[in-house]
Amino acid sequence: MSLAVASPLPEIFVVDDEPGLRSMIEDYLSLQGFVVSAAENGAALDRLLAARRPAAIVLDVNMPGEDGLSIVRRLRGRAERMGIVMLTANADETSKVAGLSYGADDYIVKPFELRELLARLRSVLRRLPAPAPPSMRPAEGLAFGAFRLDPDGRRLFDGDGVEIGVSSMEFDLLETFARHPRQVLSRDRLCELAHGRPLGEADRSVDIRIARLRRKLAATAHAPLLRTVRGEGYVFDP
Repeated sequence: MSLAVASPLPEIFVVDDEPGLRSMIEDYLSLQGFVVSAAENGAALDRLLAARRPAAIVLDVNMPGEDGLSIVRRLRGRAERMGIVMLTANADETSKVAGLSYGADDYIVKPFELRELLARLRSVLRRLPAPAPPSMRPAEGLAFGAFRLDPDGRRLFDGDGVEIGVSSMEFDLLETFARHPRQVLSRDRLCELAHGRPLGEADRSVDIRIARLRRKLAATAHAPLLRTVRGEGYVFDP
């Protein structure tokens, strides 16, 4: 009789300076089957990252010393590909916009239900790319201009085969555009196609991610690939 080999459990890092909340999240996620490591600040997180890479990080925004926004910007600047869900006590739109613009995958306001955090974390994990050697260039995929998308590995490459770092939700948007070229897509339609959910009222996350994609594509593209159609949405013109 052959025995099935269990898949390794995803590891989650929880970074929060509040010991009670940090322990509560750690215990809850452990009960849900995750391997969880906790850190009280950015320095402790760096010590964990020096040893291994998690599938995702649950990261508090308001911490003494280096805050969560600085940490996520630093991680994305190094093209780190783990999922990032940010926690904050600030319900204002400015904090949310900042977190998403720096590369966070999702954002949740304290106080929150642990079940909501779990649902958002699982959603982020489902969108993460499969591990692959950084130098691997996709043999097949969606080609447009000087770029190539690898839908299986969920990676973006330029014409020289060099990977361009994108977050999981940025990839979802770009793949949606690549599969619907020269079609005007409203923000609501984009959110449904890319993320499988309706766009929340006053939700600017799609606009923020498109702005990030524009900056990343502009370094290689000879002409803008993503155009705004005033009053209607966006069009991808490869």
